[in-house]
Amino acid sequence: MKRRLPFARVPQSMALIPLAPVLAVQAWRTVRRTPRLDPAGGDEHGFLQGADPGAAPAFRVVVIGESTAVGVGASRHAEALPGFLAEALRERLRRSVAWSVAGENGATARRITAEVVPRADGAAPDLVVLTTGINDLIRRRPLRRWAADMADLVGAVRDRYGQAAVLVAGMPPVHRFPAIPQPLRYVLGARARTMDRIMREAARAGGAVHAPMDEAMARDRALFASDGFHPSPAGYRAWALDLARAAPVPADPAPADPAPAGADPAGPRADRTEMTGPI
Repeated sequence: MKRRLPFARVPQSMALIPLAPVLAVQAWRTVRRTPRLDPAGGDEHGFLQGADPGAAPAFRVVVIGESTAVGVGASRHAEALPGFLAEALRERLRRSVAWSVAGENGATARRITAEVVPRADGAAPDLVVLTTGINDLIRRRPLRRWAADMADLVGAVRDRYGQAAVLVAGMPPVHRFPAIPQPLRYVLGARARTMDRIMREAARAGGAVHAPMDEAMARDRALFASDGFHPSPAGYRAWALDLARAAPVPADPAPADPAPAGADPAGPRADRTEMTGPI
């Protein structure tokens, strides 16, 4: 059964009506002038060795979503959100981390549910990170439908990865994007904040964790790619650190059970080593 959330309509200010022609022109110019950057290249999965490979099985993370999932603004996935997130989780957990990514540039939440989630890595991850929202914002997805889309997306991930923790990355602070002029930036930013509140409610209702994006990151132009819209590698690193801190993961790896007297210690260790392979 599809999950639905209660929704309160947010009235639009009547003061924006006279600005409609200006906003339309600014939106058209922004789309035409913003450089089109390619998704990151390189492997869509990776493995980072921990300090003690035999201490615990590798922690597995899958990043699913739109342009930020596929690393638009970076040259390689290892220098985009998946790679930097794996590095941050390795430091936090003191474990090896295996990562993979499934995404589509320009995808809406509805498309991610229908097309991206089904083809994501089938291995059982410990953590799934979702990035979505900006394309629904640009396309002015009605807010009631956005609420339903987010509930469906979280539910689809839950159905596919029942044992994984789910982290929903919050909407970016669009009101600070350098590529977007005022007053369009103000209008889109206000709508993005409303969408983020709906996203938070959907995450909570679906048993996921919502991680709001730190607005301070958007004040540093160096954290944006050349299009002024997507993160640069430095931006992905900063964002990944925040997401790793917010991720609902064990603080420490579970200690290995002591071997019984007379048991061959190579047996259990061999089992643990086999489990640390990449996704």
